[in-house]
Amino acid sequence: MRYLSTRGGDELLSFEETVLTGLAPNGGLYIPERIPSLPENWQTRWQNHSFVDLSVEVLSLYISPAEISRAELRALVEKSYRTFRHPQVTPVKKLGARMYVLELFHGPTFAFKDVALQLLGNLFEFFLVRKNARKDAAEKLDKLTVVGATSGDTGSAAIYGLRNKANISIFILHPKGRVSPIQEAQMTTITDANVHNIAVNGTFDDCQDIVKALFADHVFNKKHRLGAVNSINWARILAQTVYYFLSYFRLRALLGGSSDFELQYVVPTGNFGDILAGYYAKRMGLPMGRLVVATNANDILTRFWQSGAYEKVDSSVASGGASDGKQATAAYGVKETLSPAMDILVSSNFERLLWYLAYEDPALAQENLSAKEHVRAAGATVDGWMKKVKSDGRVKVPTAVLELAQKDFLAEKISDAQTLETIRFYYGSKPSYVADPHTAVGLSAARIIAPQNPPSTVQVVLSTAHPAKFSEAVTRALDGSAGFDFARDVLPDEFKGLLERERRVIDVQSPDVALVKKVIEKFAGDESPAEAFGGSV
Repeated sequence: MRYLSTRGGDELLSFEETVLTGLAPNGGLYIPERIPSLPENWQTRWQNHSFVDLSVEVLSLYISPAEISRAELRALVEKSYRTFRHPQVTPVKKLGARMYVLELFHGPTFAFKDVALQLLGNLFEFFLVRKNARKDAAEKLDKLTVVGATSGDTGSAAIYGLRNKANISIFILHPKGRVSPIQEAQMTTITDANVHNIAVNGTFDDCQDIVKALFADHVFNKKHRLGAVNSINWARILAQTVYYFLSYFRLRALLGGSSDFELQYVVPTGNFGDILAGYYAKRMGLPMGRLVVATNANDILTRFWQSGAYEKVDSSVASGGASDGKQATAAYGVKETLSPAMDILVSSNFERLLWYLAYEDPALAQENLSAKEHVRAAGATVDGWMKKVKSDGRVKVPTAVLELAQKDFLAEKISDAQTLETIRFYYGSKPSYVADPHTAVGLSAARIIAPQNPPSTVQVVLSTAHPAKFSEAVTRALDGSAGFDFARDVLPDEFKGLLERERRVIDVQSPDVALVKKVIEKFAGDESPAEAFGGSV
């Protein structure tokens, strides 16, 4: 299996090159050259598999054994998931007759990002160790400088996945004051010498833009050998496909072994990575209906499925109806909500879906192209669309392309008021369930859509974070509820005293690529923890 850029070019990478490169030089995201089909009799062969077993089976469809042998892959997977607190890694819980949650927060940082980032950290280490083992004693060791942007959970999960790993430095950018106190503490209280937290005076999108600019700077990228931990890295999407398979088998067991149901996955999403993993699982052959995109007030994705316009702001309500994308963005901006990990203006991973939509556009199929020309044309189309988004703040896809997207996805926008009401509703239900605000966005969307579903539909909401990470929203929703005590009912022992620990963070006064470069130049590959405590640029 080789990998290509969503924005075209003839370069095809191995899995190792794809993981270590992260973002393509032309700004595109890597996707597999083909989506593999599931093996014959997979439903019988895999039905009793553990999460580790399923990971080995699914990942091996995308990774050549010449790159990572099956024994090596199993060892990597076992190492990655032994840190999880639940034996099933991602368990399924029943909330109602046709409603379940898939809990993804049982990893070391209590968020779904752990599923992918524990594995990605071990892949980075595996590839570096192997490269360095092949060198002569006099040769300089390969090192990796990992950079990432976080709206809350990616940062801590990436840090826990890479802390104290040899020949790897990690720099995580977060928007100052725009992540929850627990999320910030989880990142900034890690004092391993190779970990560097950067608080940027801006938004998550500013942080994400800086990371992309660093990768696009070929000289800087080559000098520091940048690696990506955001979901632009293909390995993250691949790792997340596994829990869709696990939940399918778990639900079959819970429903008495029957296959007489249709799964509907409802996914709270901002950057489109978690739900994209479900799309790949569906394309591989996992039975499911349309995936539900659940957004908060930052609803670029919901608006796309309504109109086919992928635009940073809703041009109909932006300041004065401004038609210029940059002016409208400045006027409208990212809305701060109770589900901050989804407070994102542009969803990076959506570009991967756009490639498949472009490739399958009926207009392109009519051009009678060769297989190679067809791939090139899809890349050129996506490149043009993304350039329009960058220059104008928006692009509108043809009606036929929107109709393709609507075959596989539904979308719902959920307000903060609905989020709070949903947290209260499920706490007061039987069984009682305390949902974090992101999970509540998904649960709220599921409740809206449920009446439209056929009776055979079973909804599965992806529960993306532990409620203790978002104490403000949960407490606000449940204050006054009979018998509720946040410290007793929600707060895990691992979070107690976390906010009082010593911090290690560097403040960057504006969202300026040059300022972030200065930090990386100062600390990459030459960790000095005593000097790195605090400071600003």
